[in-house]
Amino acid sequence: MRSSHRLLWVIGFLVVLFVLFEGSGIRARFSLASLQALILMHPVVGLLLFILLFALGNLIQIPGWVFLAAAVLALGRFYGGIATYIAACVSCVLTFFTIRFIGGNALRELKNPLAKRILSGLDSHPLWSIIALRILFQTVPALNYALALSGVRFRTYLLGTLLGLPLPIALYCLFFDYLAMLLNIV
Repeated sequence: MRSSHRLLWVIGFLVVLFVLFEGSGIRARFSLASLQALILMHPVVGLLLFILLFALGNLIQIPGWVFLAAAVLALGRFYGGIATYIAACVSCVLTFFTIRFIGGNALRELKNPLAKRILSGLDSHPLWSIIALRILFQTVPALNYALALSGVRFRTYLLGTLLGLPLPIALYCLFFDYLAMLLNIV
């Protein structure tokens, strides 16, 4: 299958997923309060559902900070950060396999000079590139899609994700904890 067809399949999948979740009203339920209540519901089941919802939310363009803020408010900055780190890593892995399955290495197969130049930068230092991208953009879905379609090896993707996410998550944890204290939420 040509790369343009694979990209269309990925776009179609994401549009259908978005419309399905938006049309059913499920997307609107991804709120700070509902996620916080879910985490507090039950120590194990709540956290497992939190991880699952983070992964689904990432596929349907729900910002990761909503999940992080809910976890910090429910569990505190340390345990909330750990829960978010685990959920973010699982989400990135799920997104990688889903998009790679549908789209393969579609970006790698493009004949576009800009795409080739960007991929050559990724090829020259794949691990450091992914770490830097994770520090800057964390779990932004578009980044996950692009990396999955870039042909980067999963092991490099996973290691870059594991090493790149702790710093921004820790900073966000401090920020949301301070904001909660400032607003007297906790």
